[in-house]
Amino acid sequence: MWLYLAVLVGLYYLLRWYRERQVVSHLQDKFVFITGCDSGFGNLLARQLDLRGLRVLAACLTEQGAELLRNQTSDRLETVILDVTKTESIAAAAEWVKERVGDRGLWGLVNNAGTFPRHGCTEWLKIKTYMNTLQVNLIGLIEVTLSMLPLVRRARGRIVNVSSILGRIAFFGAGYSCSKYGVEAFSDILRRELQHFGVKISIIEPGYFRTVMTDVQKFSETMKQVWKEVPAHIKESYGQKFFDSYFDDMKQGILNCSTNLNLVTDCMEHALTSVHPRTRYSAGWDSQFFFIPLSYLPTSLADYILTRSWSKPAQVV
Repeated sequence: MWLYLAVLVGLYYLLRWYRERQVVSHLQDKFVFITGCDSGFGNLLARQLDLRGLRVLAACLTEQGAELLRNQTSDRLETVILDVTKTESIAAAAEWVKERVGDRGLWGLVNNAGTFPRHGCTEWLKIKTYMNTLQVNLIGLIEVTLSMLPLVRRARGRIVNVSSILGRIAFFGAGYSCSKYGVEAFSDILRRELQHFGVKISIIEPGYFRTVMTDVQKFSETMKQVWKEVPAHIKESYGQKFFDSYFDDMKQGILNCSTNLNLVTDCMEHALTSVHPRTRYSAGWDSQFFFIPLSYLPTSLADYILTRSWSKPAQVV
């Protein structure tokens, strides 16, 4: 019995490997619009797709980021300035894309732009931090998608939304996790609604990666500032010892993040170029072999595993 089961599993993965190796034809004629190309995943993906010969339309937040990207790529790549928190900026970018793709439509939309906000325990953060995070990571993604959707539908193309492992199992960063859970929900609904139009939706779920957003020095400074602004009665509840332990754990976590961003951009590239893209891509060894399996465990067991090393607040000890 076990032999038959092993054979069936082996055949399944062999068939999946064969299907996923099939590449879309005429890539050099296809346009891909990517948000958040100043640095990190977006910047690397833009350069990666440019090398594959695709027509990359890269959206950057700053002119400096756009100029740097143009200097690193071919003449095929074009850039536009985009702030995903501003409706007028999104509308202008959508019109800019429409002028370039014409009747061919937009083959790929990669919603990569995001922010990793000021960090701390849920009670330490102000509502403004939550609102800003949701505006960039979720509302901006939705508005960009809606503005580009007619062009993607015309090409029967692809939408690739960057979520996070924290969109599958949340254990810190309440605002960030909320935004990524929202990305997961929006992507699932969109995939089911657009399947009859031939549009495919993929979700990228990176584990821990070190990018500009998770710079250790910047992270340390902002977290200390968050703690400084916490009201006195809340500080008293948690205590300085708790903050110091929490701070050290978070800082060490960033230092242990992977710097191999290709693990993420290779997933994005596959979602755009494979005839049979996956619905979800878990990027990074920690995502595939720890967090995803953890998300299927009973909640009480997952809670214990994730919090067993945490210090106790002052008023609990």
